[in-house]
Amino acid sequence: MSNRIVVDPVTRIEGHLRVEAEIKDGKIVDAYSSGTMVRGIEIILKGRDPRDAWAFTERVCGVCTTVHALASVRSVENALNIVIPPNAELIRNLMFCTQYMQDHVVHFYHLHALDWVDVVSALSADPLKTSIIAQSISSWPKSSPGYFSDLKKRLTKFVESGQLGIFANGYWGHKAYKLPPEVNLIGVAHYLEALEWQKEIVKVHTIFGGKNPHPNYLVGGVPCSININENNALNSERLAYVGQLLKDAKTFIEQVYIPDLMAIAPYYLDWAGIGGGLSNYLCYGDLPTNGYADVDNFKFPRGIIMNRDLSKLIPVDATDPEQIQESIARSYYSYEGNQDPKHPWQGQTNLNYTGPKPPYDFLDVDNKYSWLKTLRWKGNAMEVGPLSRMLVGFASGREEYKEVVTWALKTLNAPVEALFSTLGRTAARGLETKLVSGWALEFFDSLIANIKNGDDRTFTKDMWEPSSWPSDAKGVGLTEAPRGALAHWIVIKNQLIDNYQLVVPSTWNASPRDENGTRSAYEASLIGTPIADPENPVEILRTIHSFDPCIACAVHLYDEKGSYVHQIQTF
Repeated sequence: MSNRIVVDPVTRIEGHLRVEAEIKDGKIVDAYSSGTMVRGIEIILKGRDPRDAWAFTERVCGVCTTVHALASVRSVENALNIVIPPNAELIRNLMFCTQYMQDHVVHFYHLHALDWVDVVSALSADPLKTSIIAQSISSWPKSSPGYFSDLKKRLTKFVESGQLGIFANGYWGHKAYKLPPEVNLIGVAHYLEALEWQKEIVKVHTIFGGKNPHPNYLVGGVPCSININENNALNSERLAYVGQLLKDAKTFIEQVYIPDLMAIAPYYLDWAGIGGGLSNYLCYGDLPTNGYADVDNFKFPRGIIMNRDLSKLIPVDATDPEQIQESIARSYYSYEGNQDPKHPWQGQTNLNYTGPKPPYDFLDVDNKYSWLKTLRWKGNAMEVGPLSRMLVGFASGREEYKEVVTWALKTLNAPVEALFSTLGRTAARGLETKLVSGWALEFFDSLIANIKNGDDRTFTKDMWEPSSWPSDAKGVGLTEAPRGALAHWIVIKNQLIDNYQLVVPSTWNASPRDENGTRSAYEASLIGTPIADPENPVEILRTIHSFDPCIACAVHLYDEKGSYVHQIQTF
């Protein structure tokens, strides 16, 4: 007989997510993912100036803060055939890379690592042994016995006071934790160091975009001018500071993040066979190196992998109404006219809550049960995110992808099949961060070279004035958010937004079943997961967190009818 458990809310994520899982003989046999907020940003945008849309969409989430602005300005530029200057593309790339580095490090240490690192176990660590291990895996300078001894004392005071502060409410002591105390202490140390580091790298956003979170963007370019001798522009001093921040970020990633990832992974190699879920992967691609129209030269290639076949890369066309469609078969929405799945240009945002009235113990999973719509590519469920990007890059034949993936598999003595798992998903995020840290410096060098050659353009006035626009236009802005494929579709009529649809990574991954009963990525990935203790299901968190859920942009305003009836403390 199966037993259903509920994790609500799933924490250490952005937004509100509920997971229900059926457990039989110690393993998950079925699972349901439900977004428990209602989405409404598209309604707010209707009737507004398209050039202002980025400022609204960017504020749908405070985590992947820049990517919605980027997708938004690209959608308008696509609709109006605006081509931005090379410097503007490079600056956007630098802001993109900055977001990736900060976001992925924060996810690993502050949102995901504590699914694997037992903080309380670190109290029994030997500082000398900890130092020896740390120095054996990295040349990071903060690795002395005295450093770890001082940290252990600080942690002990937390515990003795009865207040673990930021480390409260974990599953400490759970038998699913496998790291020795010394590796746990290294993890805690770098958790704290990453908190300090991440606030430095985002200064790149403040230099190029004025602030963080929610830096400024601009249809037609970027909102900053270049003048190396002007105090109120991107001058030589500010550019040099950006360069140093990028170098420091690369050092932190290569000497802290990657060594920690590779030190922790060997203790959890069984998770290389858990959490694979779907076998289809989608990536829109990003980081242009020769203008945004030249998709073949993106650093992140565009394409689709079906059935885990890395020998074949399938093209994707976001403008094709037969390829990408949103279903509401299990979602709290209604469509005017027929209820068939729709391409986002024809998409509608009509709220229609039909779920159970509180109080309730479980979702009505036979009917509608989520505020997320269900995305499909030619009717197929797809996974998006770091694993998809790394697999598409690998399948495209790019040497830099092959190099890092081969190195990781060889280091862990793992087969290529290990990529299709919870562990593979977590490793892919780290490996792409390593790639991005190198690309950021390449983009910076290109920007400096352009400036030295006399090109200081960061904006084009072409098609800026609404009087030059066609009466009807539509466009799509594609990018790769840290969590996966992100697109904004816009329809413009008489110079105003007539329809606007965000199709975000967590809509692909976290959505409910479709009209055929097919699971999406979260639900599929949980099938077969072993659960040692149903009252403390850390294993569910490991797999769900490996996607890095960000529900705020998938569903936005809180549903006043929602009710937490059964809650498991999940830190």
